[in-house]
Amino acid sequence: MSLSIYFLRHGQTGCSRNNAFCGSIDSELTPEGFEMAEAFATAYKYLSWTAIFCSPMRRTIATAKPLCTAIGMEPQLRDGLKEINYGQWEGKTPDFISQEYHDDYLRWSADPAWYAPTGGEMAITIASRAMGVIEEIKQIYASGNVLVVSHKATIRIMLCSLLGIDVGRFRYRLGCPVGSISVVEFTSHGPLLHSLADRTHLGKHLRTLPGT
Repeated sequence: MSLSIYFLRHGQTGCSRNNAFCGSIDSELTPEGFEMAEAFATAYKYLSWTAIFCSPMRRTIATAKPLCTAIGMEPQLRDGLKEINYGQWEGKTPDFISQEYHDDYLRWSADPAWYAPTGGEMAITIASRAMGVIEEIKQIYASGNVLVVSHKATIRIMLCSLLGIDVGRFRYRLGCPVGSISVVEFTSHGPLLHSLADRTHLGKHLRTLPGT
């Protein structure tokens, strides 16, 4: 049996509903976000889980909690799985940032790998700390199913790193809506993507909510 990592993005928050940048803001899930977490647990509690790793933010811990409760497993919290720190852009919408931080926003939009949000983090920094967690998982668990509960940008950056996609393209190559799951199996030929941004475990009313 090989190792498979399930990358789960947390459920809806107020920021994701309003399409606002939320990295270091420790936002709570909305009622719909909690419903997404419960729906994931209902669909995936029958899978044989080896371990659960989680960003230490409230929105990710709350997303992992229903599954953890259902299977009796504690999440292992890792700072490396946190979202990008968006610096002065935290809580603001892209339209506002484009106006107030125009030049920085243009540079970041062109290549977020090497340009950071104003006062924030570059994607290569996130790749370094997040992939450290993936390497830790690979060293400890040779096989089994491991859940990683993280954030929109961080998950896309990890997937780009694993699949040989330029990290600077993470915003334009891979989708990662709230409550979605992506699965990578580690085979003898390297990482194999089995599914990307799957939300079939969510009811239609949750899949069609506004926001990202």
